[in-house]
Amino acid sequence: MQKFDKLSGIAAPMPLVNIDTDMIIPKVFLKTIKRSGLGVNLFDEMRFDRQGNEIADFVLNQPAYREASVLVAGDNFGCGSSREHAPWAIADFGIRCVISTSFADIFYNNCFKNGILPIVLPEEERDALMKDAEKGANARIEIDLEAQTVTSSDGDVYSFDVDSFKKHCLMNGLDDIGLTMEKAASIDAFEAQHSADRPWV
Repeated sequence: MQKFDKLSGIAAPMPLVNIDTDMIIPKVFLKTIKRSGLGVNLFDEMRFDRQGNEIADFVLNQPAYREASVLVAGDNFGCGSSREHAPWAIADFGIRCVISTSFADIFYNNCFKNGILPIVLPEEERDALMKDAEKGANARIEIDLEAQTVTSSDGDVYSFDVDSFKKHCLMNGLDDIGLTMEKAASIDAFEAQHSADRPWV
């Protein structure tokens, strides 16, 4: 998993509330178990018409936001079904951080396991960053996970809370498998001792 420490990038404003996982990645694209390749279908029904043409006024189709690495979103982001494909699609598109006032619990936890930092801010702070993001590609946002701060293009700094364990995992690029592999030596020692003590097993 890719480490996250500091991020400087373009923020795309998505003021819609209750953006659910089916909006993030429609169910028709859930046929794969690979984490890669889903970015092209991120927000598919909002990005493309039925003929597959881009919908020009959708934010991620606008020239200023095609390279966005941050989403500033409306309340209750990631609600709906618990599909892990949603953070897979977000990460594959190149978005490393989502800022909102609230997230669905399962989506929130899945973000950390896929290299994405979900940041919860009070409504007025989120709204200030939403307005800042509306400036376009010239307005870059700065995120420092170690310091737990978000800095707007105007230099306004907002602090956020994050669970210390989740922060450790994200900063060190550790998903569940990575955490297990950190104990590889202990696991090998246990298996060797177990085989010696119980050779008939």
